[in-house]
Amino acid sequence: MQLRYGFRPYPNGRQCAALARAFGCARVVFNDALRVREDARAAGLPYVPTAELSKQLTAAKKTAERAWLGEVSAVVLQQSLRDLDTAYRNFFDGLKGKRPKMGAPRFKSRKDTRQSIRFTANAGWKITPGGKLRLPKIGDVSVKWSRTLPSTPSTVTVVKDSAGRYFASFVVETGPCEVLPETTPEIGIDLGLGHFAVLSDGEKINSPRFLRRAERKLKKAQRALSRKAKGSKNRDKARHRVARAHARVADARREFHHQLSTKLIRENQAIAVEDLAVKGLARTRLAKSVHDAGWSAFTAMLEYKATRYGRAFVRIGRFEPTSQVCSVCCVKDGPKPLHIREWTCGACGTVLDRDINAAVNVAKAAGLAVTACGAQVSPGLVPAQRGEAGTHRDGQPTVVGIPVL
Repeated sequence: MQLRYGFRPYPNGRQCAALARAFGCARVVFNDALRVREDARAAGLPYVPTAELSKQLTAAKKTAERAWLGEVSAVVLQQSLRDLDTAYRNFFDGLKGKRPKMGAPRFKSRKDTRQSIRFTANAGWKITPGGKLRLPKIGDVSVKWSRTLPSTPSTVTVVKDSAGRYFASFVVETGPCEVLPETTPEIGIDLGLGHFAVLSDGEKINSPRFLRRAERKLKKAQRALSRKAKGSKNRDKARHRVARAHARVADARREFHHQLSTKLIRENQAIAVEDLAVKGLARTRLAKSVHDAGWSAFTAMLEYKATRYGRAFVRIGRFEPTSQVCSVCCVKDGPKPLHIREWTCGACGTVLDRDINAAVNVAKAAGLAVTACGAQVSPGLVPAQRGEAGTHRDGQPTVVGIPVL
């Protein structure tokens, strides 16, 4: 199993300049290679392989126009070529139906707000005994370590986001996962906008609505940005203020998702959720609220944490009539408008809460054993458990925390 761990490095002024130089060189190499392949396609020539692009890169570093490419680690430039290969492969796989469709690779701009470079083991990067991250031709960068890596990573990706923050991202291979003690509760979850989540045991979790609560500050920052002259230093500062405001909203939402998903995984043996059509809902008048909720990120956290800690996670089809079927007598009485939050079943006379009823039906569709509103659900099959064991950098076993994405 692969896990991604993210940490905050704090480079000084000289290191920030070196990182900016590395970002720029990686971007130029990517654009040069993309231009070669696009020119070959336009001329009707065969696809240019990566080996040929690498030879052209080596020759370009010896010319006066591209001699400055030698100021950064060669591994960073080679990884930029591999990123281009990945972009092409994803594009072609989308055309073949192997993955969701995505656009063809595009040229990168120096004005792009997110930039990244990657160092492999060949680059000679390492974590020093003093806890600093040593990057070739950049130096020893101070890092705030919030947890211990479970094993020695082979690569590190340094990212600068639109808010000007730096992140060091490590992807590590882990062994069998750390299985939590077995527990009895098994729940279904109905995700919504009025309440972020309603559980089949009757618990309702309010939606924090981070974006809605921060809208006033965001509007003020965006209005100030619109008044700044294009290309000015003040406009760049205003853009960073807007980006930082959005980053605070995203960080708060991510922290809420992590805390809730971890709580549910620890307290329940099996969890079922509905596979929502988020892309379709994001094209309606509820788009802002849908994006503010972040259902996809939350369910993705539940899924990987369930795999990691030996819990069962089930997605049911989005076309299951969870809001149309009585969870007590299982009689389907048709769709209901959104303003109807409670109704009485015409067959058994039970007064049903719309959200709790849907959560119980989600659990039923997944085959979980849940009791709510008098409905008994038969137990179903639970996937085999898997575990994770980690090690310190010095080889000693450790229990790791929840990784940040």
